[in-house]
Amino acid sequence: MLSLPAEYAFPPNGRLGNAKVRDSELGNSANQFMQAGKLVPDELVVGLMLAELTKVRTTPWILDGFPRTREQAEVLHKEEKLDFVVSLEVPDDVIIDRIKGRWTHLPSGRIYHTEFKPPEVPGKDDITGDDLVQREDDKPESVRKRLEMYRAKTHPLKEFYDVLGILRVFHGTESNVIYPRVHNFLKDLIPAYGGPF
Repeated sequence: MLSLPAEYAFPPNGRLGNAKVRDSELGNSANQFMQAGKLVPDELVVGLMLAELTKVRTTPWILDGFPRTREQAEVLHKEEKLDFVVSLEVPDDVIIDRIKGRWTHLPSGRIYHTEFKPPEVPGKDDITGDDLVQREDDKPESVRKRLEMYRAKTHPLKEFYDVLGILRVFHGTESNVIYPRVHNFLKDLIPAYGGPF
C-alpha cells in the first residue's frame, strides 16, 4: 500500500453511490441513470469528479481508478491537467491464479483464499462450517472475460496519456517488486514529499 503525506486528498473516485455526491444536482442526475439500469454518461461522471476536486483545490490530490475510459480522460483533460499517470501491469495469468483461489461464505460475506487465507477445513466456513462457494465472477473464465473487457477500455486510455507524455508503466507479478519502483518514481517526481510514502 502506498502511504502518502497527510496533505494529499483522495477524492471519492466516482463513487456515485456516496451520499454526499448523490445529494448534489449532478449526483441526482447520475442516480436517475443508475436507477434506470443505464450507464452514467462520461460527461456526468467527470462533472461529479470535477465537483469533488473543487473541494480540494488547494491540496495536492490523487485519483485512483479514475478516469476509466479515454472519453472520461478527454473530458477531464479539458478542465484539469494531470501531472502523471501510473499504470501497474500484471500478467493475466497471475491475476487469474490469484482470483480463482477465492472462495466465499455467502451469508456472511467472509472471503477465503486457498493459498493466502485458507479455511481451517477445505471448502468450509471457519465459523459456521457452511459450504464455501466460488462466485461466478471469480471463476477463471469469468476473470479472463473481465480482463479482456478491461484491456479494451484501458488501452485507448493509456494511449491518450502516453501521447501526452505523462504515462509511467510498471510491470511485475508481486507488490514487493513493483512497490519499490513506484516509490522511487514518486520520490523523484515529488522531491518535497520524499517520504515516507
